[in-house]
Amino acid sequence: MGDWHNTSAKAEKDPFPLPFHSRRSPIYCTNGCVSSSQPLATSLGLSILMNGGNAADAALTTAAALAVTEPCSTGLGGDMFSLYYDAKDQQVKCVNGSGRCPGKLNLKLIQELFPKDVSTPTTKEVNATERFGSVMMGNIKITEQDLESDGKKVDVDAHRKSVHAITVPGAARGWEEFYKRHASGKFTFAELLEPAAQLAENGFPVAPMTAVSWNKGVENDIMKWHDDEEHIPMTTDGKNGPNPGDIFKNPDMAKVLRSLGEYGATKGFYEGFAGEAIVDAVQNRGGVMTMEDMAEEHTQCTFPESISVEYKGLKVHQIPPNGQGIAGLIALSGLKALEDGDKIPVPKCNVTGTGWESEQTMHAMIEMMRLGFADARKFVCDQEFCNINDVIKDPELKEKIRSESLLNQERIAERAIKVFDETKAAVQGMPDPTSCTVSFQVVDKEGNAVSFVNSNFMGFGTGLVPKGCGFTLQNRGAGFSFEESHPNVIEPYKRPYHTIIPAMITHTDTNELYATISNMGGFMQPQGHMQLTVALASGMDPQTAIDLPRFCIADGTHNGAVMIENGLDEEILNKLKEQGHNMISNVDGFGKSIFGKAQIIKRDRTTGVLIAGSDGRSDGCALGF
Repeated sequence: MGDWHNTSAKAEKDPFPLPFHSRRSPIYCTNGCVSSSQPLATSLGLSILMNGGNAADAALTTAAALAVTEPCSTGLGGDMFSLYYDAKDQQVKCVNGSGRCPGKLNLKLIQELFPKDVSTPTTKEVNATERFGSVMMGNIKITEQDLESDGKKVDVDAHRKSVHAITVPGAARGWEEFYKRHASGKFTFAELLEPAAQLAENGFPVAPMTAVSWNKGVENDIMKWHDDEEHIPMTTDGKNGPNPGDIFKNPDMAKVLRSLGEYGATKGFYEGFAGEAIVDAVQNRGGVMTMEDMAEEHTQCTFPESISVEYKGLKVHQIPPNGQGIAGLIALSGLKALEDGDKIPVPKCNVTGTGWESEQTMHAMIEMMRLGFADARKFVCDQEFCNINDVIKDPELKEKIRSESLLNQERIAERAIKVFDETKAAVQGMPDPTSCTVSFQVVDKEGNAVSFVNSNFMGFGTGLVPKGCGFTLQNRGAGFSFEESHPNVIEPYKRPYHTIIPAMITHTDTNELYATISNMGGFMQPQGHMQLTVALASGMDPQTAIDLPRFCIADGTHNGAVMIENGLDEEILNKLKEQGHNMISNVDGFGKSIFGKAQIIKRDRTTGVLIAGSDGRSDGCALGF
């Protein structure tokens, strides 16, 4: 997959300044709670709970509503992952609804279509919006050394948002399978999707931050597929995206939602008019996707057991690869090893809420996150595909890609203690071992919980809108590696390295629910999960944990520049600089979108009270009753 290394960066004036002056209190409730990045989606999900639905019912309505109200992040042209905590058996259950590579797409074809001069690495300045897919990054620039040219044969920049980066959308099948496994039975699938269909049909007022993201996405991603005189889809007037408060109607999306709800994923989506429109759109732009790729056997979800690590009496659960959640677990496990070995002090928030008491806490989290990304970039792949097809012949590599091997506590602890230097940033100088999204949380009265993530990737994904569908197609194929020997190399019907990851936290001693969390936003997600978990474990409430200034290694590599949010204690910031961290400091305004949009619902196991927080870096909110 595309790697970015040796980055330095600078921040230019943000054309969309957005001060974050207000504060939020956590939400306290007892009967149910929903937290998402769109108030309309949150309220629709809550209405399902209030009418007797369970957490899964509310999650499906929320997911569909987010696909309508925030199409610049999510939709039926993308993928989904979910974790469901079943209060009856106290088990965390996974749905991997990520789509697969088209059957006629392979490495040889990609190399032919996107050739690259492999002679000399080059250095270039690029806009962070283009590189990381956060359309609200403003004018932050990064200077990166393009090592993709160093022995690699694919122009990843040209491929990243091309028609050949489109994988088969997995969300429709994922929603249906999630419904079959976890819904209460009090509502039909169609009834749970209908509130979102009505929202799309009748129109809804577009939220402020969403409007900025939407307009940037229209300009950068959707327009490129159309001639100047054409009516541009996903616009209000044929040319422009909506402004804040504009009523946007999407009757095409309403039609797709109703078809999916009434006829199911196979007949109502993949083999129906939506599937045909997707294939037509891809083929008309030179792609190789066919209706065979839409067949039920090629659009199936998987239901693996969750993977987890323990930290301070808590067990943090993730879905195993092809998702990147394992990177955050490795980082958290490494942090635990440093604490247990007295290499760093126990993390505590300072009294002003502007960071941690010791700079060593953030220094260690950054260093351990770099180690987590190093492992993820080298070993994360579609494990099921590799096992079924026996594509990895090297027995040593076959063992290393196993989640159990990557999460071996002794391996992680030994490595963490060996490389960590409390005086300087050491990991970013090590040799590289490798050659947009929405999320929400729901907890119901019985204690069932859902962590759900749905995404296009990089805003609108490719920006290609299938005719009559009202959604864009993702570009998840950008997550593949183009190195022939890499376990994540692009192959027919394989799933790529995936950024979207839900998380669930249980009590280690009883396996009772502690919290359901997410932190949407590309490679920010495992970093956010680690930072939020450490904050919660140190005693912060969900809203305080979310509001705490964050860091983000935006490119998801062990060597990338780390972005530091404004508001961090100046003393800590200065010490991080002295330690030599390659970083961009005081990221503010809409640039804060790089730090993602977190949602947390925590459950007090003594009283059953739910405590929720929602990220002020987005338009959303948490609501309960």
